[in-house]
Amino acid sequence: MSKKYIIGIDGGSQSTKVVMYDLEGNVVCEGKGLLQPMHTPDADTAEHPDDDLWASLCFAGHDLMSQFAGNKEDIVGIGLGSIRCCRALLKADGTPAAPLISWQDARVTRPYEHTNPDVAYVTSFSGYLTHRLTGEFKDNIANYFGQWPVDYKTWAWSEDAAVMEKFNIPRHMLFDVQMPGTVLGHITPQAALATHFPAGLPVVCTTSDKPVEALGAGLLDDETAVISLGTYIALMMNGKALPKDPVAYWPIMSSIPQTLLYEGYGIRKGMWTVSWLRDMLGESLIQDARAQDLSPEDLLNKKASSVPPGCNGLMTVLDWLTNPWEPYKRGIMIGFDSSMDYAWIYRSILESVALTLKNNYDNMCNEMNHFAKHVIITGGGSNRICLCRFLPTCSTFRHAVTPLTVVQAWGQRLIQG
Repeated sequence: MSKKYIIGIDGGSQSTKVVMYDLEGNVVCEGKGLLQPMHTPDADTAEHPDDDLWASLCFAGHDLMSQFAGNKEDIVGIGLGSIRCCRALLKADGTPAAPLISWQDARVTRPYEHTNPDVAYVTSFSGYLTHRLTGEFKDNIANYFGQWPVDYKTWAWSEDAAVMEKFNIPRHMLFDVQMPGTVLGHITPQAALATHFPAGLPVVCTTSDKPVEALGAGLLDDETAVISLGTYIALMMNGKALPKDPVAYWPIMSSIPQTLLYEGYGIRKGMWTVSWLRDMLGESLIQDARAQDLSPEDLLNKKASSVPPGCNGLMTVLDWLTNPWEPYKRGIMIGFDSSMDYAWIYRSILESVALTLKNNYDNMCNEMNHFAKHVIITGGGSNRICLCRFLPTCSTFRHAVTPLTVVQAWGQRLIQG
């Protein structure tokens, strides 16, 4: 019997990654398509230019399939996951009526405003990609977190007229929704030509990016917590019933139908701040790294490891993108002296990430009256060796801290079964 394969699509803020696994869970090959810098004309706007989401998926798909040496007929399905809290405004034919709106845009923190008569559908990024891949107007219910009329008890669109009025999206403008693990449709010939995925493959809905990471990391019991180190840094634990008026955490739909996760406060533009520093250093960092036969990231880690804990008093407050209800906040670095260079700044950012997570985790667990015994670190930031060393030094995290990578696509593979 020939070996079978499954593909997972992981749509993020800065790139689209596509990973192929065999049914034993081994990575066969990976493809990646970078997203363009977002259009940010002001502090409240963050849009994806052109048809960037689709273009990056097509590039990643081509990259993946060009590496695959097996038989395409042995690929049994595709799991689709994309970033949450975003908004795609589509025409009646499913094409964008306006640039796709990132989770970093202030508009997604408010109910939808129907100002463009061309808009026939309001959906998530996974809904838009589902249509491009399959031609269907369907999506997974678990990717609708935030300003959407969702009934968390039934895992369906709300049937309460007051709720529908509050979010200002009539039912006919919403895609039909399904449970994670169900088939949304099949790759169309047009999508196959663009992505190089085999035509006719079933596309299975997973959930949003963070719960998929949680599943891929093995968050299935009450003794484990997952920290996702991405552009948005998230903190998740296993959930049970819908909590009543929580303060330091909230429920989200997991990748397993009718089960919940609890999510604590995270850090907006968390690991993005690290990339921001690297990019600002520019050519000088690249040349320094090349001279030592290192990548820029490895050089930053090397230099930061020689900076004493506490960075000699240099402190960073990570408010580069504030919560919408706290627009007055700003990111801060304070405590410089003349002996410091970018290594201090880099380490200070990572220490701020670790300590902010520690405080948020404590607040969440104290309210729940339960602390996890194990912490699993996922996301692109789990490659940051310094950060993975800092987290266990925070008193709350003095237990097993395990870094994992490529878990979103692995979670999608698990959902496909």
